Amino acid sequence: MKRFIPFLKSDPQVAVIRLQGVIAGGTRGTLNDQALASVIEKAFTKGKPVAVALEVNSPGGSPVQSSLIGARIRQLAEEKDLPVIAFVEDVAASGGYWLAVAADEIYADPSSVVGSIGVISAGFGAHEFMAKQGVERRVYTAGKSKSMLDPFRPEKPEDVARLKGLLDDIHTNFIDHVQTRRAGKLDAEAELFTGEVWLAAKAQKLGLIDGIGHLKPMLRARFGDKVKLRRYGVRRPFLSRFGAQVIDDTINSIEERAAYAQFGL
Repeated sequence: MKRFIPFLKSDPQVAVIRLQGVIAGGTRGTLNDQALASVIEKAFTKGKPVAVALEVNSPGGSPVQSSLIGARIRQLAEEKDLPVIAFVEDVAASGGYWLAVAADEIYADPSSVVGSIGVISAGFGAHEFMAKQGVERRVYTAGKSKSMLDPFRPEKPEDVARLKGLLDDIHTNFIDHVQTRRAGKLDAEAELFTGEVWLAAKAQKLGLIDGIGHLKPMLRARFGDKVKLRRYGVRRPFLSRFGAQVIDDTINSIEERAAYAQFGL
């Protein structure tokens, strides 16, 4: 009611965007630019927030989607002139850390896992198994690199070298992003970009985060006990629980658990 009475001051409001899960394009993940576009837009524009908080709990995923989401957050933060504060829960690793770095400040729980500033590509090779089973692989292409790293054919050194070149270029983009967003805060003597992860206290010493703290008490300390939190996040449609979507969701859940498991979570 206060906001409708011009001479009464409204309680400060902070928009909270929840960023949880694996980052993937299309429908494979809950975190992608298409799914989050309207969520982020509302958080920055609805009402008159004094700040935007990010609840980050992600083991990473697509570098492109991480970049798109992070860029959208930065664009609106600068456009609306609002501070952005990230709070890490279980993990902000790889693409998850990319999202956290979109904030002006990063805080974490003492047991939060932070870092993994690296790039990975994983696959499998089944050509020997197929040969033992008498299965012949037939592939026809126009372009000598069109079937690069086909898992049903023997690995070629030139294909591996080409892939490593791509991974190195993406890694460089990641490093540039972190160095730009954390300029003046990073430990210049430490090896931060090896893909290693750290708990919050060590991450703070390295300059990867700004401190230890939780969302509600820190926002109350900064904006007062009467601060209002307005939450925003991707909502799963009710009908997605049925039919073929159940199978897809089950597969996605297995993939997500595997992604978190590499950090002991």
